[in-house]
Amino acid sequence: MSSTTRPSGAETAHPADRPLTEDPAAGPFPEAPGPSPEAPGGVPQARGPGPGPEAGPRKQRDPFFDNAKYFAILLVVAGHSLANLLNVPLAKGLYLFVYMFHMPLFIVITGYFSRNWTFAGGKARKLITNVGVPYVVFEFAYSLYDWLAGRNELEISLLNPYYLTWFLCALFMWRLSTPVWQQIRWPLAVAVGFALLSYMSDLGGTFDIHRVLGLLPFYVLGLTLKPHHFELLKKPVARPIGAVVLAAGLGGSYLVMDRMARNWIYWKHAHFEMGVGNFTGTLMRLAMFVCATVLVAAFLTQIPRRRHWFTGLGAATLYAYLLHGFVTRLLQFTGWWDSAWMHTVPGVVIVLGGALAVGTALCTRPVVRSMSWALEPKMTWIFTPLRRPGGRMR
Repeated sequence: MSSTTRPSGAETAHPADRPLTEDPAAGPFPEAPGPSPEAPGGVPQARGPGPGPEAGPRKQRDPFFDNAKYFAILLVVAGHSLANLLNVPLAKGLYLFVYMFHMPLFIVITGYFSRNWTFAGGKARKLITNVGVPYVVFEFAYSLYDWLAGRNELEISLLNPYYLTWFLCALFMWRLSTPVWQQIRWPLAVAVGFALLSYMSDLGGTFDIHRVLGLLPFYVLGLTLKPHHFELLKKPVARPIGAVVLAAGLGGSYLVMDRMARNWIYWKHAHFEMGVGNFTGTLMRLAMFVCATVLVAAFLTQIPRRRHWFTGLGAATLYAYLLHGFVTRLLQFTGWWDSAWMHTVPGVVIVLGGALAVGTALCTRPVVRSMSWALEPKMTWIFTPLRRPGGRMR
């Protein structure tokens, strides 16, 4: 689909991370440490014959990461709802604040759970079925959805990610590059260098390449983090500090919301498209990297450490990520976003409440069961035994 038929920047800036399988590096929303006895969303998963009691107890998932992903996906859904109400100052400031760090948050966590990703047969296959296949399915689904609503001509291009699907495209490429970052001496510095250079040229819209390279440092940052880094954020003293940082970030968003071009927060435009030179643009990007990283850390200090009623929902955030767009765009197609009552402070509050409810509902067991065919297909029939040099297969 040509770039002229894609949604505007306010509609296309979306994220994600996901724990949909027992393999921590399998899908776009990775698992918390340790295998889970349940499938996404808490659906019991059948097991084959396992080792005897001598194998020891199975490691339990860390609820901290599932909690973090649950609240992060709520930020995503809320942000996409606020995008339609930006004439209200309350919504405009909140929107800028959320978009400053919600994508980096998902990407950092995704990178952290991709530390052990390799080209081994099982993981490579899950990369195809849990990232590649959903990308194709939802690229077609959203294009058809818009066409049936009479919004665009029917054009489908897997080279030009449509709407929410850009993140799956980016994740596929980030995962493939993981072994490289694991073997070079200064991976984060190199990734930042690539990101900054990418904004100095017009790389075109293929694969949304500016976002792929521009947000790469957050993925590599996640790859370099260790468990003890997150333990620091869990300390009691970190919580009030994080709250102050988030409050300062929210206040700063309201101060700059009428002075800062919103296109900066979509991470998809070269410097010349922003009307700035490479020197100024590079300084701005560096400042955004720093701000986003600080806000991600501050947000994580506020995440509950224990298991709660919503913890299991954090294992199915990809479902909410890919499906909530049908709801927000339906409201756009039917003209609901133009309703006068929504463009008021009470209206913004009500919309946010509805967004939180939708985001939560889309992570629940019935949704996972009904949509797993598209988001977690088995598709064993498309794979062959692993080919080895010399004709050997495994």
